Amino acid sequence: MTYIVTGAAGFIGSNLVEALNKRGIKDVIAVDELKPADKYRNLADLEIADYLDKSEFIEAFAKGKFGKVEAIFHEGACSDTMETDGKYMMANNYRYSIELLDICTEQKVPYLYASSAATYGGSDVFKESREFEKPLNVYGYSKFLFDQVVRQRFLQKKTTAQVVGFRYFNVYGPRESHKGRMASVAFHHYHQFLETQAVKLFGEYGGYAPGEQKRDFVSVEDVVKVNLFFQDHPEKSGIFNLGTGRAQPFNDVARSVINSLRSIEGESELPLSELVDERLVEYVAFPEALRGKYQSFTQADLTHLRAAGYQDDFLTVEQGVKKYMTWLSENSDFLAQPL
Repeated sequence: MTYIVTGAAGFIGSNLVEALNKRGIKDVIAVDELKPADKYRNLADLEIADYLDKSEFIEAFAKGKFGKVEAIFHEGACSDTMETDGKYMMANNYRYSIELLDICTEQKVPYLYASSAATYGGSDVFKESREFEKPLNVYGYSKFLFDQVVRQRFLQKKTTAQVVGFRYFNVYGPRESHKGRMASVAFHHYHQFLETQAVKLFGEYGGYAPGEQKRDFVSVEDVVKVNLFFQDHPEKSGIFNLGTGRAQPFNDVARSVINSLRSIEGESELPLSELVDERLVEYVAFPEALRGKYQSFTQADLTHLRAAGYQDDFLTVEQGVKKYMTWLSENSDFLAQPL
């Protein structure tokens, strides 16, 4: 059984490779672009059958080089929401995804791909429906436009195998050290606290008190579980939100990071008010560059996902961040270090 994972050296991709390995699957074709080269670290402890650069993969796949493919997890993309090169973004995220979809259609290969909550952008409703999709940047637009292509294929009955898009909300967890400024808040807070004994959050903005902007923070552990649920049910297709369905403030992330690290060191946990009083949590002015381009609230509507049969609970910020801080502490000499 051959599986293909694009973006395999990236964050969600490498976690999917790890999950496949745990199922005893080692016949995994890893596709990526090793820029920076040190992304290889995410694959170094995993088992794969072959590695291809994204530039050579499309042609090889189209020629049937990999034989019978059980499924492709297409996680490869430029996920930098601050990227301003629209030509690159559309070629990399949109056109490449269409080429893969065409090959999967021809070869009848299940196609599970990464969409994004960035498709909603300026909306305050997070349902998988066109009227709520208002991307605020070219990254969100590239994901939105590909979702539109998939919808048309569904309507025209042009798909020959499963096609599933996952609108990832704010994902955090192991193997994201290469993501730089796009790494999760939890990752940045971990390193901030180790270096300065404090973490920084945005101050008041958009009617929200300091640190009270809310996002749907979802553990990569849950993201992988949902991907594998659909891979196990090839009869299910569609575009689905993938968050927890529960918005929590950035203050919860900061408090969970600090208290998890304090607990590891044998220190007592503190409420947010004391963390602020002791300047372990600090608030900074909201950046001008982000005004008008920032989602102050996101919360996945899980109605569609639940109707498809996924019923497992999702980790809360407190549960997920605690597990993540333990992982970062245990891997501080290698995988946890930012590139």
